[in-house]
Amino acid sequence: MSKADQIFVSMCRDILENGTSTEGEKVRPHWPDGTPAYTIKKFGVCNRYDLQEEFPLLTLRRTALKSCTDEMLWIWQQKSNNIHDLHSHIWDEWADENGSIGKAYGYQLGVKHQYKEGMMDQVDRVIYDLKHNPFSRRIMTNIYVHQDLHEMRLYPCAYSMTFNVTQKKGDDKLTLNAVLNQRSQDVLTANNWNVVQYAVLVHMLAQVCDMRAGELVHMIADAHIYDRHIPLIRELIEREQYPAPEFHLNPEVRDFYSFTRDDVSVTGYKTGEQIKNIPVAI
Repeated sequence: MSKADQIFVSMCRDILENGTSTEGEKVRPHWPDGTPAYTIKKFGVCNRYDLQEEFPLLTLRRTALKSCTDEMLWIWQQKSNNIHDLHSHIWDEWADENGSIGKAYGYQLGVKHQYKEGMMDQVDRVIYDLKHNPFSRRIMTNIYVHQDLHEMRLYPCAYSMTFNVTQKKGDDKLTLNAVLNQRSQDVLTANNWNVVQYAVLVHMLAQVCDMRAGELVHMIADAHIYDRHIPLIRELIEREQYPAPEFHLNPEVRDFYSFTRDDVSVTGYKTGEQIKNIPVAI
């Protein structure tokens, strides 16, 4: 069975059984009807995914691989902060009348900084180091920029990536690993979505840098289940689990900026029924 399913089920059970409730506290999120959106939460959740063993798509319900990839490329490749550059509407709630989410996400990755090698943005710096200095312990990105928070429509949730390269005995290629740091996560709506996005990113960067994708470690400071999601989660984690699908990335693409959402696909992806009309706290 899928290890991604096992990790998800274990995490959800731990939150439900051992988490703490925010009910009665002053909370920022609310439901569209104005009711406070309380949660059961767990601090400091760490999940590990071995990308050489399987691709971490949930089989409990379907995760939209191409839509996940599209949003990741919107941030990491296009470095955009405008929802009109997206093919989905997941950011509509936070955009202004012009479609901008302010100085958030892709905007920060597109800001150029001075290095001794010249001016580069954070993504180009990662690719440069992976190709020229792969064993550096300084290959990372950070989009939680305090001086710009007041100009962001939403503070970044997944805010930092740290890349680490290892050499396995007997392997002629290096292995690319990564840590995704997330300050907050709505487990039902976003957990597997984020895991899949950054698994794809690791695969893409590994391919263009002539490496193998290794481990993705996902650190979540505040992993929470909203009160109105609890019955949905309880039903979801009792579903039948299926084997992980096989992931395919177009092997012809050698430039990160040439990837499209159509360069990713899976075969053998069997899933449970999709959950429709999930209420989203804002």
